[in-house]
Amino acid sequence: MPTPRSLRNWYWLTCVLALVAQPVAADDWPQWMGPHRDGRWNESGLIERLPEGDAPTTWKRELGGGYSGPAVAGGGVFVTDFVSTDPPPANHPGVRDLRRGQERVWCLAADTGEVRWRIERSCTCQMSYAGGPRATPTVADGLVYCLGAAGYLQCLQASDGTELWAHDLTRYTGAAPWWGFSSHPLVEGDLVLCLVGGPGSAVVAFDRKTGVERWRSGSASDPGYSSIQSCDHEGQRLLLAWDADHLRGLEPNLGTELWRFPLAPQFKMSIAMPQVSGDIVFAGGKGRVSAALRLVNGGRAVEPLWRATATTGLSTSNAPPILDEGVIYGCDCDTGHLRGIDLQTGERLWESLQPTTGGRPSPHATVFLVRNGPRWILFNDSGDLIFAELSRHGYTELSRTHAIDPTDNAYGRRVVWSHPAFSGGRVFVRSQKEIKCLDLRATQPSPEQVDPNPTDPAETGQATAR
Repeated sequence: MPTPRSLRNWYWLTCVLALVAQPVAADDWPQWMGPHRDGRWNESGLIERLPEGDAPTTWKRELGGGYSGPAVAGGGVFVTDFVSTDPPPANHPGVRDLRRGQERVWCLAADTGEVRWRIERSCTCQMSYAGGPRATPTVADGLVYCLGAAGYLQCLQASDGTELWAHDLTRYTGAAPWWGFSSHPLVEGDLVLCLVGGPGSAVVAFDRKTGVERWRSGSASDPGYSSIQSCDHEGQRLLLAWDADHLRGLEPNLGTELWRFPLAPQFKMSIAMPQVSGDIVFAGGKGRVSAALRLVNGGRAVEPLWRATATTGLSTSNAPPILDEGVIYGCDCDTGHLRGIDLQTGERLWESLQPTTGGRPSPHATVFLVRNGPRWILFNDSGDLIFAELSRHGYTELSRTHAIDPTDNAYGRRVVWSHPAFSGGRVFVRSQKEIKCLDLRATQPSPEQVDPNPTDPAETGQATAR
C-alpha cells in the first residue's frame, strides 16, 4: 500500500508532468500589431534559434497584391488582396496608377491554409503604389472589419464572410488619399473607428454592429495614413488620432476633441500609429518631424516634452515604432537605419543598418518589431525573420532565417511591406504573391498530413467563394 509520503510525491510528479505537457498558450493576433496594438507577443515555448537559410514552411497559398497584414482569430487567418489584369503599378511616389480588378477578403484555416471562405467585389483604384489593400483586418466578437484601398469599409461575419454592413468612405472625402486609405480599423467598445478625412470628419465612428454613424470629429487637409490608438490615463479612456496636420486627443464616446498638437510631416505622410508609454505619447513621420508629449489632467491636455531636430527624434514610416523601457525603437524612413532613441529627451542612442539593408542606407527600408519576452522578433522588408536583443546600448543579432521572398518594387529594391501575425507558436507572413505559415514552436505537435500548397476549394468547384 502506498504511504502518505509516496502519494504526495506522486501527486507533485503528476502536476509537474501535466505542466510540462501543456501546449503553448495560443494568443490570437486579431488586428494590426497584436491584441493591444503594442507589438507584444506573449507566447512561450518557442525555438531558441532560427534555422539558417530558408525557413521550413508549414503551408503557403498564392495571393494577389496587398500591403495589409494578416489577422488571426478563432483558428482563422483573415487577409485581403487585390487581383487585376491591368499593367503592374509604376510604384512611383509622384504617380497615381489607375487599376481595375477585384478586392478580396480571405479566411484560411490557421493550421492548414485551407480556404474557409472568400468574398470579392469589383474595385477601381487610382492611387500611388496601387498594389492592393493597406489595412489589416480587425476581428472582434465574431465580426471582421476590413478597409479597402479605395475606401470600402465593410463588416463581415467571421464564420462565413456574409457582409452585414458597408460604407464607401469617399462620400466624406470625394476621393482616396494619394496612397490610398490605410487606417487599420479600431474597435473601441461598441464602436469601430477609422481616420477618414473630409470637412469635420477627420475621424469617424460607426456602430460596429449596425454600421450607423455615431459621430465624426475634426478637420484636416488630408487624413494621412496612420491608425487610431487608444490608451488609459489616470482612469480616463483616450483616443489618439494623427492626421496630416495634427496629433489629437479625443474622448471615445462622443468624439469630443480634448487637445490638438501641430505635427505636419512632409507630403502628408503621417503613417506610423502614435505610441504610448506611461504618460508619454510619441509620433513621428517624414521630414524629421517627430515629438513626444506628456499627458496631463487625466489626458485632457498635453505638454510638449521635445520636438525632433536634425540629430534627435525619429522619422518613422511603414513600420510603427515600439516604446520599451524608456527607449523608442524604430526605423528612420530617410536612411533606413534601425535606431534607439531616448524617450525622455529624443537623443539618438545608437543606429544600425544590419537588420534592414545590411549595409547601405536606403529610403523607407523597413523592419517590423515585435517584443517576445526578453528578446525581439524582427521582420525586415527583404523577407528575413530575425531574433535579436535590443537595449539602450544597441542591437545584437541572435539568429536569422529567410521567411518569404520580396516581390514588390520600391526605390530600386525588392521589398515586402506587410506586418506579420504571430499566433499559436507560428508566424504568418505575406508578400504581393503569397502567404506563408512558419512554425516557431520548440516542441512540434504530432505530425499531421498538411499539404504545404493547399488547393482553393473554389478552384475545384466547391461552393466556398461567395
